[in-house]
Amino acid sequence: MTQKAVACHLCPHECRIWEGKTGRCRSRRNRDGYLWSEAYGRVCACQVDPIEKKPLFHFYPGTDCFSLAAAGCNLSCLHCQNWAVSQAEPADVESRFLFPDDVAGWASRCACPVVAYTYTEPLTYLEYTRDCARACRERGLKNVLVTAGYVNEKPLDDLLPYIDAANVDLKSFSDDIYRSVSHAHLAPVLRTLQQMRAAGVWVEITNLLIPGVNDDEEMIRNMCVWLVEQGFADNPLHFSRFFPQYRMQDRPPTPVVTLQNARKVAQECGLKYVYLGNVDLPGSGDTVCPQCGALLVRRIGYQVDTEGFDGRCFRCGERISGRFTDL
Repeated sequence: MTQKAVACHLCPHECRIWEGKTGRCRSRRNRDGYLWSEAYGRVCACQVDPIEKKPLFHFYPGTDCFSLAAAGCNLSCLHCQNWAVSQAEPADVESRFLFPDDVAGWASRCACPVVAYTYTEPLTYLEYTRDCARACRERGLKNVLVTAGYVNEKPLDDLLPYIDAANVDLKSFSDDIYRSVSHAHLAPVLRTLQQMRAAGVWVEITNLLIPGVNDDEEMIRNMCVWLVEQGFADNPLHFSRFFPQYRMQDRPPTPVVTLQNARKVAQECGLKYVYLGNVDLPGSGDTVCPQCGALLVRRIGYQVDTEGFDGRCFRCGERISGRFTDL
């Protein structure tokens, strides 16, 4: 029997997968000439999280979300903190099988109005993510993606009608760094951001600052200028502190001053809502009015005080971008 390769068009890797093998994501396999999702229904993690953990700060702050994941990722980041599941095949990770209706049911029983597809890369098991999101939407639940955004345009188009919000991990503004650290490319991620915005998905962006890798001020400025030019001035940008992980143990934690300088650069470029993550710094997670400076949402860790906040500044009436009041 002649072996046949199957072409996978889910993401820009465009894998040619031989009989019995998987693509780079480890979750899509060639079985007898057909492409199968090995991750479909195999949930390796599910729990209730605060929405701020994703992080999403302008999407129903203070809300609990039902978070779930299956194994697999189409990136190979040297600093991945969830490498035990993201860099494994679904069959090799302890999991339980949940049908899409099961996910919607569990979220409802846990009194979670939001379901988050997170921890690994939900786009590598896009069919399962889409079916779960559809089932949750039918129950009136909101759907959130936490993603690196490395996906082709057509598959993402099929998913976005069921997605309400996303946090996209923009790992760098350099293609060279994307290739060396994550074994991917920058351009498809930028296209994903544009595609999500055009589809009406609420987008927040995370940029993990790694010392000596992607913390150059000029690169940060170029990234922020691009975001403003593309219409993301009102979307939160989260600069996150790096800690040694996985195969990147040779770098120190990000100095706090680096995060503070990055926030200053972003604000100078015109980004209105800039937050600092993974750092114990008073005020770094607070939402303040960009017009008058009034404190609107106070955050200490995952403790959130939204008392009196309805999406507008109580002092000057400025409308704060995001989703706040229609749950």
